[in-house]
Amino acid sequence: MAVLITGGAGYIGSHTCISLMESGYDVVVIDNLDNSSAEAIRRVEAIVGKPVKFYQEDVRDKSALCKIFTENRIEAVIHFAGLKAVGESAKIPITYYDNNLISTLYLIEVMQQFGVKRLVFSSSATVYGLSKTMPLTEDMPLGAINPYGRTKYFIEEILRDLYASEPDWSIALLRYFNPIGAHESGTIGEDPRGIPNNLMPYIAQVAVGRLPHLNVFGNDYDTVDGTGVRDYIHVVDLAEGHVKAVDWALCHQGCEPFNLGTGKGCSVLQLKDAFEAASGVKIPYVITPRRPGDPDTVYANAEKAKNILGWEAKRDIKQMCEDTWRWQKNNPNGYETK
Repeated sequence: MAVLITGGAGYIGSHTCISLMESGYDVVVIDNLDNSSAEAIRRVEAIVGKPVKFYQEDVRDKSALCKIFTENRIEAVIHFAGLKAVGESAKIPITYYDNNLISTLYLIEVMQQFGVKRLVFSSSATVYGLSKTMPLTEDMPLGAINPYGRTKYFIEEILRDLYASEPDWSIALLRYFNPIGAHESGTIGEDPRGIPNNLMPYIAQVAVGRLPHLNVFGNDYDTVDGTGVRDYIHVVDLAEGHVKAVDWALCHQGCEPFNLGTGKGCSVLQLKDAFEAASGVKIPYVITPRRPGDPDTVYANAEKAKNILGWEAKRDIKQMCEDTWRWQKNNPNGYETK
């Protein structure tokens, strides 16, 4: 029996494939390659020494989903597939609602059809909105402030309603904080299309000369150095969290949210400095105006994941920066290098 990973060729999905396979699970991947590369799957296969069953299909294609469930004995699903850029979601909200909500509804319907009721959902800390109370805990009020965050919030609500109507489901809602880093081999990592939306790949692309300098959005926040503070988590720690969530889902019933973060904050300039120390490369930067809605500080309380899933983050900022640099240095143009 296997775990189906939607969006499994993406940044977090590809790392999760490795962690699952190293833990003894078989995996099946569906990805339309809209925001990812088939090269990631080939490199996952090279790392684990096993083939990955891969379908290049869209999760909104119900007939493709039915084919996958017919051809494979799926015991659980990890649902990563979806659009994920906050800024872009404000420009094309209907595209985000269509892609993220419809894909989830179709996936649930096909899972019901085939009697598969164990699901791990890729949610986000954006569901907490602009809470000023830190650290964030799973029982805090929710209130996303952009279309991307609202798709995550709406899907969580859909899944809570699903569980209320069918209590034999087991659903883990994993609220990520800020994934960075790469696999220690340096062969897979974050490879965004176009100008990166996230801080670490932006820093890494400055380091290899693809971008001229880092834009720092605001230096007048109420933080240690005036720049925004976030909870950065190594992508491999995050991937291992998904393995623990699958383990839990196979043995329990319920619909539970879990924060996946380190519980520690790091400012933009602190992350830049840590990357410079890891890479030996100076990162020029320019202070630019704040982005609307950016909070001063965001970090997790991840005690629930520790107590219930038996998971906690192990890798520190130094390792996150070292692994990112190894990936970017070896692959200056991302997966296009090969």
